[in-house]
Amino acid sequence: MAGKYIPRSKSRTTLFLFVLGFSLLLILFSLSPLRAPSQSPSHFHVTDAETSFVASLSRFLAHASPHSLPDDTARDGQDDTAKLDDAMVERLYSDPFYPVALPLRVYVYQMPSKFTYDLLWLFQNTYRDTSNLTSNGSPVHRLIEQHSIDYWLWADLIAPQSERLLNSVVRVHRQEEADLFYIPFFTTISFFLMEKQQCKALYREALKWITDQPAWKRSGGRDHILPVHHPWSFKSVRRYVKNAIWLLPDMDSTGNWYKPGQVFLEKDLILPYVPNVDLCDAKCVSETNQKRSTLLFFRGRLKRNAVS
Repeated sequence: MAGKYIPRSKSRTTLFLFVLGFSLLLILFSLSPLRAPSQSPSHFHVTDAETSFVASLSRFLAHASPHSLPDDTARDGQDDTAKLDDAMVERLYSDPFYPVALPLRVYVYQMPSKFTYDLLWLFQNTYRDTSNLTSNGSPVHRLIEQHSIDYWLWADLIAPQSERLLNSVVRVHRQEEADLFYIPFFTTISFFLMEKQQCKALYREALKWITDQPAWKRSGGRDHILPVHHPWSFKSVRRYVKNAIWLLPDMDSTGNWYKPGQVFLEKDLILPYVPNVDLCDAKCVSETNQKRSTLLFFRGRLKRNAVS
């Protein structure tokens, strides 16, 4: 059932993506080990921020209570789309600052633990033994170094307000108050660590769970954010969620990662990730700077992970 979904203007969509992208970049910047303390902006807090993914996840799971709140699973035989639509339209029309009201308000879905906490526990219990499985010969564990942004984002969104790194995005607990809806499904962990058929089955379950949501039915997914931070994550079913805002590592279509019409700059965000190379930190740069005689060297083709 489609509701009276109010299409966002191009300027409002651009604003949403800019604020969200800027917020995510600040999270990544605040976690960077190369950042000097004096560069810390006043609007986010990094005093006690944990920058190690493994350490942060361990602490997060130790204090997690996944069953303390009921999840948002849609009830059989009850379609609340029209009710939600009426409430959201009433809020939007009564907002004198619409369509540019800030801060950005995000509703974080409470998904069943098999889509969230169970996958984090799977990683936590196996990451020491899965480095070769996920590294593909690179010097980094990709789930730790490259594709952990969905964890950092979700953990910050659901943290108590006093512990949040950013204030430019606020979490709301009523769907009718939200500008955007965040889907905290760890598509990349499941892709790397589950058997292929088991992973596809979980993808189908997640797809049904997402598309059964009244908010999804109302907008067709256009105001939903989905982390797809690996080109093959959610690949078997993502054609059904192409209207959502995807969080991506890139938009390279040369490797058949994405189909036409699935990703484009007007709706999606490219989030930076750690490349598959050894890091040359500040100490490394200072020690090797005098030995450098070449300004720039390019080896490869303009394709993802390709060399000539």
